[in-house]
Amino acid sequence: MQDELKNEPPSEETGQEKEVMPSLEELLRAAERQAAEHHDAWLRAKAETENMRRRAAEDVDKARKFAVENFASELLAVKDSLEAALAAESPSVENLKDGVELTLKQLVAAFGKFSLVDIDPLGDKFDPHLHQAIQMVDSDQPANTVVTVLQKGYRLHDRTLRPALVMVSKGKDA
Repeated sequence: MQDELKNEPPSEETGQEKEVMPSLEELLRAAERQAAEHHDAWLRAKAETENMRRRAAEDVDKARKFAVENFASELLAVKDSLEAALAAESPSVENLKDGVELTLKQLVAAFGKFSLVDIDPLGDKFDPHLHQAIQMVDSDQPANTVVTVLQKGYRLHDRTLRPALVMVSKGKDA
């Protein structure tokens, strides 16, 4: 009789409940559902990453393409002034000179607005990062002093766009 009790499911009267194990098929279906959910989440994450990469590339392209837009807008006023000077019927030399001076002021203001500054090193010590020496000349100045500026240089923020073309002194004892 004890063997029969062992094989019988526990009754409600004894207060014991039978623990039901899910079948292997149910476990497989649950694992497949979970795998499908993970795969779907992975596909969405991959698509989002691709979208972000594409948007970032577009932003970089736009930034590169339109980087000079504000600077170009400032230069339009300079171009307008030059065209107005050329359109004058019979300008005097004095009027042309005044117009050119005003146009140069506009250009200098536009340069200043965008941190484009002159390198005019007359009397400064030669600096190969800012100057390009094309000749050494006899001078009363100390050696390696800029004595003549043939062409101004320009810097944009901390970067030299064009070094100044200069002549440098050989020094008194050379």
